[in-house]
Amino acid sequence: MKILIVEDEEMAVKKLTRTLASVEPTAEVVGVAGSIRETVNWLNAHPAPELILMDIELADGQSFQIFEETEVKSTVVFTTSYDEYAIKAFKVNSIDYLLKPIQKDELRAALDKYTQVKALYQGPTTEPAMNVSSLIRELQQLQPKEYRQRFLVQYAQKLVSIETPQIAYFYSDERLNLFRTFDGKKMAVDYTLDELEAMLDPARFFRISRSFLVAIDSVEQIQPYFGNRLALQLKPTIDKEVIVSREKLTPFKTWMGK
Repeated sequence: MKILIVEDEEMAVKKLTRTLASVEPTAEVVGVAGSIRETVNWLNAHPAPELILMDIELADGQSFQIFEETEVKSTVVFTTSYDEYAIKAFKVNSIDYLLKPIQKDELRAALDKYTQVKALYQGPTTEPAMNVSSLIRELQQLQPKEYRQRFLVQYAQKLVSIETPQIAYFYSDERLNLFRTFDGKKMAVDYTLDELEAMLDPARFFRISRSFLVAIDSVEQIQPYFGNRLALQLKPTIDKEVIVSREKLTPFKTWMGK
């Protein structure tokens, strides 16, 4: 069995190679690639291996991109750090998922599964590769989204890095987009509120109107406001009315109550 390992951590490659040798001595590792680019180049330059053991998170991005850049004719077994219950949901598929750190019995089961599929189709099967697109879409939905952790902004004639948990709220002031930290510092940011809303964790930040995006810890008081709206008192205080728009009222209450 010819196997390509796609993994960007040297120690992980060595451990996986040892584990593979212990459960399948006849397996031959024909190559190792540590990035999307290396994998695409390797696949374009070599005959398709029977099996690819592919890490999801690589140095230059997620390995799903490999399938967009070249045709993958091999059976693929993803290696991942997902919760084991999420992985079990995919056990019915011809492509398997192994939870890191990879255990011998799990790897053995994945190899046996490949052998069974191969025998079913009386030769190296392309069926798993044909199913990759739909499986990738499902797996991407399980992939936890990475939200913005910090902002590099200009303050007091120098560049400073502000951690997102330090920020109380973002707001628009005429043509500027700004944020204020919990200790009262006010800084301009080079993103629109629409862009900021997409990059921030919705469990922490909520867009209450076209002009304000607030952190949950910044909401000090909530008061009724005319027109079936709500007025917020934020910390630190700001010399502007902070109003939850009518269309945001119900989702805002849900957000605050979680």
